[in-house]
Order: sequence, then structure tokens, then C-alpha cells
Amino acid sequence: MPCVGDWLNSPLSIVQGIFAQNVPNSDWEKKVTEYFKEKLKENNATNWVPSLNDVPVHYLKPNSLVKFRCMVQDMFDPEFYMGVYETVDPNTNARVLHFGKYRDVAECGPQQEIDLNSSQTVTLERQTFYCVPVPGESAWVKEISFFDCKIICGFLNPQCHAYISASQARVSPSTSYTPSRHKRSYEEDEDMDLHPSKQKEQHMGKSCCSGGDIHGCVEPKRLETEASAGHHVISPNCSPPLDLNFPLPGEKGPACLVKVYENWESFKVNDVLEVFGVLSVDPVLSIVNSEERDSSTLDPMECMDTAEEQRVHSPPASLVPRIHVILAQKLQHINPLLPACLKEEESKTCEFVSNFMSELSPVRAELLGFLTHALLGDSLAAEYLILHLISTVYARRDVLPLGKFTVNLSGCPRNSAFAEHLYRLIQQLVPASYHLRMSIESMNHSRFIPHKDYTANRLVSGLLQLASNTSLLIDETQLEQGQLDTAGVHNVTALGNLITWQKVDYDFNYHQMEFPCNINVLITSEGRSLLPSDCQVHLQPQIIPPNMEEYMSSLLTAVLPSVLNKFRIYLSLLRLLDYSISDEVTKAVEEDFVEMRKNNPESVTADDLHKMLLVARFLSLSAGQTTLSRERWLRAKQLEALRKARLQQQQCVNGNEL
Repeated sequence: MPCVGDWLNSPLSIVQGIFAQNVPNSDWEKKVTEYFKEKLKENNATNWVPSLNDVPVHYLKPNSLVKFRCMVQDMFDPEFYMGVYETVDPNTNARVLHFGKYRDVAECGPQQEIDLNSSQTVTLERQTFYCVPVPGESAWVKEISFFDCKIICGFLNPQCHAYISASQARVSPSTSYTPSRHKRSYEEDEDMDLHPSKQKEQHMGKSCCSGGDIHGCVEPKRLETEASAGHHVISPNCSPPLDLNFPLPGEKGPACLVKVYENWESFKVNDVLEVFGVLSVDPVLSIVNSEERDSSTLDPMECMDTAEEQRVHSPPASLVPRIHVILAQKLQHINPLLPACLKEEESKTCEFVSNFMSELSPVRAELLGFLTHALLGDSLAAEYLILHLISTVYARRDVLPLGKFTVNLSGCPRNSAFAEHLYRLIQQLVPASYHLRMSIESMNHSRFIPHKDYTANRLVSGLLQLASNTSLLIDETQLEQGQLDTAGVHNVTALGNLITWQKVDYDFNYHQMEFPCNINVLITSEGRSLLPSDCQVHLQPQIIPPNMEEYMSSLLTAVLPSVLNKFRIYLSLLRLLDYSISDEVTKAVEEDFVEMRKNNPESVTADDLHKMLLVARFLSLSAGQTTLSRERWLRAKQLEALRKARLQQQQCVNGNEL
């Protein structure tokens, strides 16, 4: 039996042990899942699993257990594989059963061949997701260590999942990994020849082993060669570099083919996942892929897939590694300072929430002061920015998203790069964000909407393919006079639909498909935004710093890291809290609104009531209250009155411009 540490370094040996003990029972797969689930619960074991987000692929041991925090960018067609197969020794006729789960290639022992006609063969199905790192993920999410998390939480919280803690795992370079056994792809084993031609043997640079070799092999169609050290595999046809299909420009990190075996129906495009599985970077995959491309050019009838589709769906494993998922979970958030799941009624999770809520008031006061300075001394704008940052779509009524709170911060200085520096501050507070500089050039030449490429059979990403709860800052102060072309008009329309309906219509050429989203949009502009918004707040700077960059940088350096972490917890935690309004308060609000309509029937509308209820909701949550009180309702009315009065004042100064 394998030793205790093998579950991390050699998970397939654990699977082999469970498989051998339970065959022919069909529940061996369930026992594998339960085994690793229990192991990962012990002594913060998840923090010892190397993460592909932090550790380069060539430093990870092939076939070891890894984790990956990612967004599902695309879903490929399901694929068939040999879940169980049988090998036979031609000399002794001895037969051995093997499992094919969690593998890309079928393995044979010395002097063994796969019996494709065996009655023991079980063909199963798995789903492949093309996954990328979470778009716009902030640097601090990766940088926070496990010990920082421990200090913030105030206790050793096994659910507090600091991502950089993967550095604790023992990893070693494996850029020149030499395989010990000959392998063969089994995804298409049913149409393989057992004895390849000599021409193919010469092409592979290896010949079949004799029976006396301890690393003996059979004569598979596809043999394995040693991986080239530390270099990406180059296509033999000199095709252009593979586009990793990241939604945002300048993104770094690995893309992965994540192969899911159970409950893949619960995952969909744009979901954020954390997966634990077996890392597969087998060099034989590159050989298999090049052979398929070569053979398809010789015999077009052999494969229905185009060369481009094969290139995209089967990229070199050194560039796009595979993860065979043992455990996967959909993440509520990606803030490493919070417990992974706040919905669980676990004592330590409840303790974490209650401990932080007890000190919520001073945290809010400090955050308000910090944002007031960031907004050049405007405390009203800072209040609304807090409400915006904790807003989230909590439900949908028909097509109407409830809880979205897009703020248009007008009156922003144009020539001081104010929006750029404001974004850098927000980037330090939220787990994922993106700064969209709105100009004629960017509108006309950027790809906002994901579209289907039928030649490659993949979803080509766009700027608006973002994970839930991403903060999107749209900077209109960069906008100048010019002409929008057709693409620019489509992009502006897409932004408007995102803000109004919290959806993006992906382009499938012959039709559009709605993808609901939950994106916090903040618009900075000089006058009123060209885009729709839920709330316009006109900035009234109380100070004009001579050097904006120096002023904003000093704000960040003045904040203690522990205080900054509390801000991050505050903004993420409050978005996840439940909220309700009692019947008594509902009745009082209705009566109050009727009275307001009597006093001013023309200026008070149903839209105003909806806006005040939104402000009241987020005001309550910002104070740690999950129900609406009379006090918070009156405060919401007061804030709205101040905001409207400021807009009226600005209208008097600038005429019709708001």
C-alpha cells in the first residue's frame, strides 16, 4: 500500500489501490472522491496542495495533485474515454484490469497489450472545460499569505483559503521529465492499430522494447518521447502561436483543460471554480496531436474535426496543461481573507462573521474617511461609493436584475488622470476589477462581446466576459469627438445592456445568446455619462492636489496593511449577507412615499422609491444590519435629497448639462 504522503505526490497510486481493492464493484469511484475529500479537510491540507495560479507548470511534478482557481471560459463537447480496460500478456495470457479515469493515456505494464475486444472494457464520458485565471484578479489576492489570513481571522481557520500558501507545498523542477513507461492515448483507442508501421516507428525515434527490458512495452500506435526542456511545443506545421483566449489584455497565468467526471451539469460558462485534480502534462499528448493533424491532411475522411479545431482543442500540454478533477467547487467569492463558504453553518465560520461584525462600525468609519480623501474631500460621493462597492444582483424578477447599483461619478477632473488613480485605489480593495478607458479608438477596435468561432469550434472571449462580482470602472474622461463605426456602436450598446440588464448577448453568428452577469459598474465622467446609470453623483472636490499621483500614492502608503485587509473583508463580506424588510417597515415606507407624493407629486416617482429602497438596503448592510430600520430609511432619504440638490445646483451653473 502507498505511504501517507503519496496522496499529494502520487494520487494515482492511491486511486490504483482503491480500484484494486474494490473491483469489480462500481463504487470505487465514490470511494476515491471521499478519500481525497477527507484528506483535504485535515490540518489545512488544502494549503499544501500546489496551485497553478502561483507555481509555474514546469516546477510541478507530473501526475501530482494540484489545485487551480479559475473561470470557465468555454465548454468543449463531451468526450468518451475508457473508464476500465483490460491488458493481456501475449506470452502467459495473464489479464489485468486497469482504470482509465484521471488519465490522458492508457498505461500498460511490461509485455502487455490492451485488449480492445475485452468484455471488461467500460466506456465512460467526461466533460472538458477550457478554464483561465479569474479575469482582472487583483495582485493582493495572490500575495496574501496564509499567516496574514490567520492574524486577520483571529484563529486558525481551516476554511480561510489563502491562495499563495501553495508556496508551502514542496515542488521541484520537472522541465526535463523523463517518462518511465510507454503509453498510448485511449480517447480514440477503438480505432487504433496495435502494430504501427516501421515508418511511424522511425518517425517516433524509438523502437519497441524486447521482452527482457524491465521497462518493457507493447507496440502501441503512439509512443512517448522525452519532453523538450522548458520550451513550449511548436507545431510541426509552423502554425501561428496559440491564442490562450484570455478575456482581458495583458493577463498572465496558465490556461488549463479541466476534465470533469461528475456533476458537470452544475457548472456553466463564466462560473468561478476551485478544482483539485491530477496534473497531466504528458509529452505524448503533443505527439498525438501532431499525428492527428498530419493524418487529417492525408485523409480528410478520417476525422470530421478541422485542423484549427484540433489545434485549439488539443494544444500542447506544456502550454495548456490538463487537470483531471477529483474535487471541484463553485466559489462564492475569491477573497482569500474570508472563509471559502459563508453559507455553511460551521462554528468557525459563524465565529469569524460574528467577530468581524462586532467591529464593523469603526471599519466603516475608517473606510469612509479613506474614500473621502480618495474623492478629494467629498464625503457624500464617498458614501455612495461604499454603497456601490457592496452592491450585488441578489435576484431577478422577469428580466429585471434586482440589486444592481451603477454609479455615474460626474464632475471628474479630466487632465489629472484622476480616474486612473481612483481605479488603482479600488483595485487594492476588491478581488477582481478592470479599468476600461473609453475612447473612440478603444470602442472601434476592441472586442467586447464574445463570439463563436465555428471553424475552431470555440468561444472567442471578449472584454465583457467577466466573472461575477468584478468591478468595472469605465472612464469617459478619455472620450473625445469622433465617429463610431459599426463595431463601436455594437460595443457601446453592449455596455448599455450590461448596465441596464446585467447581461451580455454573446454572438453565435446566426443568433445571440443571453449570458446573465453580476458586474459592478462605476462610470467616471466630466458631465453626465453617455451610458445609463442607476445613480449620478456629481463630484465636488474640496481639495485640488498639485500632484495627483503623489497624493493618491500617499493615501495607500498611509494605510496599515491590517487596516487595508479589514477594508477588503468588509466589502466582500457585506455583499454576501442576506437582507429583508419586515411587514411593519414596509407599511411605514409605503405611507411615507404616499406622503411624499402628496407634497411633491411631479418630482417624486416610482423610480425614486426604487432608488431610495436600494440606497436604504445598502446603507443597512454597510452598517451590518440585515433588516431595514426606520433610522436607515430616513438616512437614505437624506442622502438622496443631498445628491439631488447637488445635481440641481450643478444644472443651474452649467445650464442643461448634468
